[in-house]
Amino acid sequence: MKGTNRAAATSMKDLKRNKAVVGLSGGVDSTAAVLLLKEQGFEVIGVYLDVLGYNIKGKESALEIAKQLSIAFVSIDVSAEFEKVVISDFCNEYMNGRTPNPCVLCNPEVKFKNLVKAADEQGAYHISTGHYARSLYENSENRYYISKAKSEDKDQSYMLYRLGQQVIERLILPLGELESKHEVRRLVAEKGIKNADSRDSQEICFLPEGAHYADYLAARGYRAEKGDFIDVSGKVIGRHNGIWNYTIGQRKKLGTTFGKPMFVLNIDHESNTVTLGNDGDLLNPEVISSCNWFPKCGCGELPEEYKGLSVLAKVRYAAKASEAVIEKIDGHSVKTVFAKAQRAVTPGQSIVFYSGDKVIGGGVIS
Repeated sequence: MKGTNRAAATSMKDLKRNKAVVGLSGGVDSTAAVLLLKEQGFEVIGVYLDVLGYNIKGKESALEIAKQLSIAFVSIDVSAEFEKVVISDFCNEYMNGRTPNPCVLCNPEVKFKNLVKAADEQGAYHISTGHYARSLYENSENRYYISKAKSEDKDQSYMLYRLGQQVIERLILPLGELESKHEVRRLVAEKGIKNADSRDSQEICFLPEGAHYADYLAARGYRAEKGDFIDVSGKVIGRHNGIWNYTIGQRKKLGTTFGKPMFVLNIDHESNTVTLGNDGDLLNPEVISSCNWFPKCGCGELPEEYKGLSVLAKVRYAAKASEAVIEKIDGHSVKTVFAKAQRAVTPGQSIVFYSGDKVIGGGVIS
């Protein structure tokens, strides 16, 4: 008889939906995610994604946590993919005078892509991580969105704005429902897991601990040519040590003094110049973004109904969301006009748009 028995197919589907893979780093957040999923009745499989290919210590730490949690464990070497997609972009962006955000790129292109693949291979439907965010389903649109976490201080929805429907519909983010990091540590400590007091992971996971990104670039063979500091009128006022050593808004460690506080306003790769000015010169009411992404249409072009839409927008991960209006320029470029000028808008970083707590899109600042 052709086909599959309906009851049997339903049972298999239910079985898959009771299984979840969790990106297990060995840290307290992913550990807490596992504990919360197990409390909800899920069969959990820990998946360690080795982005370096030689992180034996990290893998062993994650494996030890998996043993303490009594869950299955899988390690996947994604280093070649990570090098090609994330690290190469990181280096190229700095060499072009931009400040990249590797997590924003890694999440859709490496991390969640491989978690979905691992879930399929393990016969699981759901995927999960220790991110502080939530996913929601809009019945009226038949569409899934990322939403802010309950904890405003720990919210990481900004980092997840580029995830597609095929990921979000399978995504469970249990830490998004918790009020604080203290609650996470308490949960892990109560279960007797040894990493309850472990340090938070560093911002850029592939940099050696304590290393500066400029040293990392130099170690990989990149060279920073010295050039001119200029003021807003174009007058040369000093010499810089290579554009990769600077980012928009920087005041300290300029390599020279000017008799008054000076801030990095612009970095020009073509002319190899760094423009300096006053703090007030850093304020900008408009932001142009490209490489945009909108869950509404699953594409980079601003949806028609979003043109002129009032939103809340963030120009960096740690920034507060601010009132703004989004407008289409041409093609896939978007202009965001803020009610209050934003400080130190930085090319290479992302601008993310919110409707209330819901992430409705975002793009890379031009």
